[in-house]
Amino acid sequence: MAAEALAAVGRRVLVLDAKPSPARKFLMAGKSGLNITHAGADFLAGYPEDWLAPMLHDFGPDAVQDWCRGLGQEVFTGSSGRVFPVAMKASPLLRAWLARLSATGVELRSRWRWTGFDGAGFVFDTPGGPQVLHPTVTVLALGGASWARLGSDAAWVPWLAGRGVDITPFQPANMGFQVAWSPHMAPYFGQPVKSAALCVEGQRERGEFVVSAKGLEGGGIYAVSRALRMGAELTLDLMPDVPLEALRARLATGRRGDSTSARLRKLGLAPVAVALIQEWGRPLPQYLAPLIKALPVAHQGPRPMDEAISTAGGVARSALTDGLELRALPRVFACGEMLDWEAPTGGYLLTACLATGLCAGRAASAIGRA
Repeated sequence: MAAEALAAVGRRVLVLDAKPSPARKFLMAGKSGLNITHAGADFLAGYPEDWLAPMLHDFGPDAVQDWCRGLGQEVFTGSSGRVFPVAMKASPLLRAWLARLSATGVELRSRWRWTGFDGAGFVFDTPGGPQVLHPTVTVLALGGASWARLGSDAAWVPWLAGRGVDITPFQPANMGFQVAWSPHMAPYFGQPVKSAALCVEGQRERGEFVVSAKGLEGGGIYAVSRALRMGAELTLDLMPDVPLEALRARLATGRRGDSTSARLRKLGLAPVAVALIQEWGRPLPQYLAPLIKALPVAHQGPRPMDEAISTAGGVARSALTDGLELRALPRVFACGEMLDWEAPTGGYLLTACLATGLCAGRAASAIGRA
C-alpha cells in the first residue's frame, strides 16, 4: 500500500522482501478464505486503539471493497458481516496487485533481508552479498512477532530501540489457550464446538471453537482472547438459545435411570460439549442446567506467541507522528502489524494493515518533493 502511494506521485520505489516470494502472511490469511474486511456500522468498535480511527476513516471497509474491485476481484459479504473476494483465496488478488505495482515502475527484490543500520544507511543481506542503501524515505512494514516462518520474527526490535524508538513489548493476540486435558478428552481432539456463546466480563460472543490436543482455538476463542490474556475468566453457554428455566424444565422430564451423559445428549448437545461439561463441571443433577449455561473454562494461559495469528505491542503510538513517521528517525515510517495496535482476527487486521500502509506511503511521498 505504501509503495502504491509513493509510485502514484512518480517516486522510484523499491520493495525489499526478506523471503523468496512476497506477502506470505497475506497468502496464509487467505488459506481458508480471505476475510479482507468487515462490513457494518460498528466497524471502528473492533479496535481498542482510537488513534487508528482517522486512517480507517480514510481507508475503511467500503474503500477496501472498491480497491479489490479495482484489481478485478469482486467481493461479497457473508451473514456475519465478513467480506470475502468471490474467488475466496488471496492469490488472485495478490497477482493482480503485483502486476499493477510493476506496471507503475515499482521494483520488487526478493531475499533482501534488512540486518540493521550502518550510520544512516540500511544494511541488507542479499543474494549478491551485503548491500547498504541510503533512500530518501523508508517505509518499514516488518510485521509483528508471530508466524516467524512467514517473516514476522521481530528481529527489528533491537535495531529501532537502539535508535531511540519506543517499543511496547509484544504479546500474543488472536491466539489459542493452553488446556491440561484429562485423558478422557483425547477422542474429541480436532472437534468443533458450534453455536456456543463465550462470555467474559460482560462480553458475549457467539461463535465456534475447536478442542485440540493443545487446548482451545478458533474464531470464538480469538474474539475474547484479549480479555482472557488480561486475566478475565471465561464461561461457556453451550445452549445460548434456551433460557435457564426452560433448560431446567427439559431436564426434569428425563427418565430417572438416565445417566448424566445420556440426559445431556437428549438435550441435543454434541458429544464434545458433553465431554467439556464432564471435564470442567460438577455434573450432578441439580447443577446440570447452570453448567450448560455458564460452564467455567479452566486454562493455563495463551499458547506461545509464535502460534498467534497476530500480536499486540510494537512501535508505540508516542513514537510516531500522525503520518506514521518515526520521531526518532526522520524520513523513516512504520506501518502494519509492527505498530502497537490490536484488533479481532480477519478483516479487521487486514483493513488496518492496508490503511496504515496507505497513510505511511502518502506521508512519505511528500518528503523530498519540490
